[in-house]
Amino acid sequence: MTSGAIYLDPKADITFKKVFGRNPDLLISLLNALLPLEGEEQIESVEYLPVELLPVDVIHKDTIVDVRCKDLKGRQFVVEMQMAWTASFKKRVVFNASKAYVDQAGTGFAYENLQPVYSLNIVNAVFEPQVDEFIHNYSIVHDKYTDKILEGLHFTFVELPKFKPQTVLEKRMAVLWLRFLTEINANTRVAPTELMRDPDTSRALEILRISAFNSDELSLYDKFWDRISRERTLCEENRMAGFKEGEAVGVKKGVKKVALKLLSMGLSTADIAQATGLAADDIEALRKSGN
Repeated sequence: MTSGAIYLDPKADITFKKVFGRNPDLLISLLNALLPLEGEEQIESVEYLPVELLPVDVIHKDTIVDVRCKDLKGRQFVVEMQMAWTASFKKRVVFNASKAYVDQAGTGFAYENLQPVYSLNIVNAVFEPQVDEFIHNYSIVHDKYTDKILEGLHFTFVELPKFKPQTVLEKRMAVLWLRFLTEINANTRVAPTELMRDPDTSRALEILRISAFNSDELSLYDKFWDRISRERTLCEENRMAGFKEGEAVGVKKGVKKVALKLLSMGLSTADIAQATGLAADDIEALRKSGN
């Protein structure tokens, strides 16, 4: 362990972009570590591209991703850091990658010149609780023969909360970058020695020092976490409201079931009302309907 610094959390919007949106060598290291790229497929050099992927009509709002780049082969890489999982996130990911793929084609463009688009999505939430794997790779495959793939779009999703260092044994840099994203936060005062020893993660840590941020950047950082806190509170309130509503419906069904049982036993409306708390009109309606 190495001490002496105050760091910011790399998962925030401004910090993630400062590390990976301004340092192509660190972005290359991250992409090569987490994407399923082997041998000659590894990325050697990248050029940053605009992060706004404008939709084809004005009805849909602009979609802004965290980092977007292309390599010497023309392949594009779209990177997102997502703090919470939502039902629409996968659709937004597919939209972004598809838009990047389509945008390659200009007037007189030949389809055979289209290059693949890789979408890397790092999510600080569990969205596949039934499976142990935390890195999920998707491509367009034959429904029976999975070795037959339509090249063009590739998607990788990473569930950060599932990550444990011992679960990724074969790719050292994958372990280091995932430790960087999961272990470093605003409470970190002592950086893990392994992260300090590696040139890439060590430099990323230097970028995350609070002293490297000006007052405007720190204000944006604080606003990001305030928004995340509000969104989490709202989600929890909605969850509890749904739970209470479901609980109330369950109680109502239970009371109704008891009332029907008492009706079958021949008890009077007044007695059933006293026993269940139901109004006389509701009991009479049950008597008539029988259910």
